[in-house]
Amino acid sequence: MYYILRFFVSIYMRLKWHAVVFGKENIPKHPHKGGFIIAANHQSYTDPPLIAAFVNGKFSFIAKAELFKKKMFALLIRYCGAYPVERGAGDTGALDRAVSDLKKGRIFVIFPEGTRSKDGSIAKAKSGIALIAGMANVPVLPCCIVYKDNRAYVSFGKIIPAEAIAVKATERTEIRRVCALITDSLRQLQSEMLVETKIVLPYMIESKDETEV
Repeated sequence: MYYILRFFVSIYMRLKWHAVVFGKENIPKHPHKGGFIIAANHQSYTDPPLIAAFVNGKFSFIAKAELFKKKMFALLIRYCGAYPVERGAGDTGALDRAVSDLKKGRIFVIFPEGTRSKDGSIAKAKSGIALIAGMANVPVLPCCIVYKDNRAYVSFGKIIPAEAIAVKATERTEIRRVCALITDSLRQLQSEMLVETKIVLPYMIESKDETEV
């Protein structure tokens, strides 16, 4: 059922967004032993299925608990690999589930910023991704998404090896380093994509206006 549903969702996302994809060569052709993490900036509720349309494998991702209130929609996203988390509640069960899924060979999609960006800017990654990557000992594939004029642009960066992000929950300095590394990777990906596509995002206009005042 999972692969049938995923097949139709993938076709729908490709047709709906006419996506332009960069960095396909960086996508692992075969899932790493123990799976891997895709860390992406968060622009829209359609981000998870859009990513899944271009990466082969079985996915898991965290979704805010409110999305599971409608039974039919909850059933749909559960089939797609989603499970709920209470935002801001320090949900250790969600972290444990993510680590367990990764060790089973799943691809775990996470949005390190913790919420959607309203202006296209990429905020600092929260500690969750560093903890999950460290606990599962898996690599991270950076992914940047931009939507413009009914078209999606998706860029996959070079994979960050597990050794570069191996941390323990007690190592606060190392957790901050890993978060900064992932944030910088996403921002660099976005910068390169915007140069390539000549897209201007809202935060760039606001920043320019502030400079000219």
